[in-house]
This record gives sequence, structure tokens and C-alpha cells, in this order.
Amino acid sequence: MESKKPLLHWTWYHLGEMHPLTLYDMLALRESIFVVEQNCIYHELDGLDKTALHLVAVLENEVVACLRVLEPDDQDSPVRIGRVAVAINWRGQGIAREMVQVAINKAQQLHPSCRLYVEAQSYLAEFYQSMGFKQSGIEFLEDGIPHLPMFYAR
Repeated sequence: MESKKPLLHWTWYHLGEMHPLTLYDMLALRESIFVVEQNCIYHELDGLDKTALHLVAVLENEVVACLRVLEPDDQDSPVRIGRVAVAINWRGQGIAREMVQVAINKAQQLHPSCRLYVEAQSYLAEFYQSMGFKQSGIEFLEDGIPHLPMFYAR
């Protein structure tokens, strides 16, 4: 028997537009993954959220996934996709793939002449390659976790 994909409600927000409870839940999700699950002490609140565009997926008032899209610094800079997070109980259902594709589409709509960039955790390189990203440099450590620079190539 095939499992049904959950019907998520996807919403784009600028930080000031987000309901405080949604903001709290989004930050709690990111902290649970990037700080607790990955056992990595770092500044989750890095100041970039203030100008980012946030995609939040909600199911029955629960934030189950989120990411952020950072505007290019100038016309020669890429659009950056980051903080891609899916709650542990919702993984393996294609939510990350759908969410990243929605972000790619949005970034291309808003900035058609800009390249798209991710700093992918190295263990996720194959996932991002399957989404059309290609490694563009050598592996580096960020907060003790190996990452790869990758640009969208489709």
C-alpha cells in the first residue's frame, strides 16, 4: 500500500509578516535540527533572517519544514538558498525535494538573471545534485560540519 503525501500549506513570508507563533515554531524546528540533532553549537540567529524570504510548510498548525532565500548582495551575486529543514517525523516523504524546487522557482521568478547557490552539508550533496546543483569548489567546514559550495546548473 502506497502512503499518501501530506497536504501541506506552503507560505512565503518576510520576517515582519510572520505570525509570532509561526516564527517561534520555525526557529524551534531549525534549532532542533541544526543545533540539537547535529550537536552543533553556533549562532542560529545570524541576522540574515531579517532580509530573507522564508518558505514555511504547515500541516494542521505544525511547522514541518522551512527554508530561507537570501537576496543577492548585488547584480553579480547569487541568490542563496539555505536553512533547509524538515522535521524528523516528516522526512522521507519528498518534502525537502518539493520545498527546494519551490524555492528554485521563486528565486528564478524574482531574480531571473542571478545564479542560485547553496552551501550544502556534504552528506546531502547527492540530493542537491539530483535537484540540478553542481559542486563549485572544495569541501569546507562550517561550524564543524563539512559543506560543499554548489551552484544550480539547469
